[in-house]
Amino acid sequence: MLILAVFVCLFALPRGREAKGSNAEKRVIRVWNVDTFEGGKGSRTAFLKKTALRAENVNAGAYYLVSSYTPEGAQQALREGDFPDVLSFGIGLSLGAEFSIPLPYSFPGGETEAGCLAVPWCRGGYALFSLDDDFTAAGDVVISCGGKNLPQIAAALAGIKGEECDSLSAYVGFLDGKYRYLLGTQRDLCRFSARGLAVTLKPLEKYCDLYQYVSVLSAEKMQDCLAFVNTLLSEEVQNSLTSIGMYPPKGGTDALSAVNPKKTVSAFASEQSLGELLGLARSGGDVKNIVKYLKSI
Repeated sequence: MLILAVFVCLFALPRGREAKGSNAEKRVIRVWNVDTFEGGKGSRTAFLKKTALRAENVNAGAYYLVSSYTPEGAQQALREGDFPDVLSFGIGLSLGAEFSIPLPYSFPGGETEAGCLAVPWCRGGYALFSLDDDFTAAGDVVISCGGKNLPQIAAALAGIKGEECDSLSAYVGFLDGKYRYLLGTQRDLCRFSARGLAVTLKPLEKYCDLYQYVSVLSAEKMQDCLAFVNTLLSEEVQNSLTSIGMYPPKGGTDALSAVNPKKTVSAFASEQSLGELLGLARSGGDVKNIVKYLKSI
């Protein structure tokens, strides 16, 4: 028994020290996900957690801690000096620009005077839906609204006028026949698919703000952060975005994902700027004023 006890100690002690040392060497990189608009289906935070495991496999010693924040919670934390190392977000989180570091990528919505501070890792899209294939017939339009995105801009640039409703009410009203057309998003497409409903869609190509961006806020952990971003933008991960009903920013293969939107709004546009932009869309004025304002923010 004495010999057995000594044998166990000799082998257990080094393994215990090795485990302890391994944990001590872990570099923790905090990743926050902030959803500011409706996605397709499932959880973008859960998707990022799976991506984190991939990043850890190719970046030895790194541990990516992915957390979900509300827009309000994230804004408050940033104001108080609590920063993540990597931030995933949509429009409406303007404080991110003050703390983000230029990335070796380019995208119009993420460009600032300091460089490209944000790059999209997934996107949705706006479309006009009909229960038949006739988009020439007269009929009421309902505009699906929710979150901080601005479907009113997509409507105005497409010359569409309609009643604004929250996302679920718009969807139900459309199916109940209250409206002939629904100006919706990838979220509605996923709803239709889940119910096995056949609908016809007409993608709106002039504007999209349904981008989920990623920014890096830590200069000290820049390499580990970039390892995560590169994994997120890798072909393998991008090809799996259909699991959450979202599309690669560079485009997909179906009718909505293949669209390459011509205009967007800055990822860092302030709430005041977004409010003024919304006012222009609702005013029914010249769309040139909307386009001009988009370029100025």
